[in-house]
Amino acid sequence: MTGSAAKLGIKEGQIALELGWDEDCDSTISESIEDVLGDDFLDEETDELCDVVLLWWRAEDGDLVDGLVDATRPLGDSGRIWLMTPGAGKPGNLEPGEISESAQLAGLVQTKAERLGEWQGSCLVARGYTKKP
Repeated sequence: MTGSAAKLGIKEGQIALELGWDEDCDSTISESIEDVLGDDFLDEETDELCDVVLLWWRAEDGDLVDGLVDATRPLGDSGRIWLMTPGAGKPGNLEPGEISESAQLAGLVQTKAERLGEWQGSCLVARGYTKKP
């Protein structure tokens, strides 16, 4: 999937962590991001702060609020989460409104959405974060 990293605003030199990856995920999205980063994703057990968390999530993965709170822990001050969920009509897709409601409860707001193949990406940032010029 050429351009996945560009659609997600991921740039060379950033540090990223991937959570929730499983066999049903689109590996071309992950590979595109690693190609742009010039490095592998951080290990899930890292203590290092990162710029981006790529969080794969399906309805059966449990409580999305808990998942989002866990995903914020390794984020730096200006970091963002790209929440990847199955597209509408696909197994594991989330009900409309669940992402925004869960994000709000986790102290996040959605700033952007991108369709990447059969996955829907939602960019989430900490509430109150404003991009510096």
